Amino acid sequence: QVQLVESGGGLVQTGGSLRLSCVFSGSIFSAYIMGWYRQAPGKERDLVAEITSGGRTNYADFVKGRFTISRDNAENTVYLQMNSLKPEDTAVYYCKGFIDAFDRPSWGQGTQVTVSS
Repeated sequence: QVQLVESGGGLVQTGGSLRLSCVFSGSIFSAYIMGWYRQAPGKERDLVAEITSGGRTNYADFVKGRFTISRDNAENTVYLQMNSLKPEDTAVYYCKGFIDAFDRPSWGQGTQVTVSS
């Protein structure tokens, strides 16, 4: 059973940076597509960024140029480097892992990111 554990959230001022980590266990990490999603109060959960097993990345328009997703297959960890943070980036950030579109995804418990103005 896949388990995902996020860390690295916190409170930061506008323009600041945070690095989120998600540690994967329970299966072969290198075979999984990994993603970061976020959900603000009263809103739907939105894709932030994804990275394939081969390292191809995809970003939501609202984070392009500010956030970077990366993975370390030796450490079974996916990262989200967040720079130039804005108050509208405030949300709970979730890690997601899946093999393909037919696979039931696994989710982490989420980590809170709060950006003060």
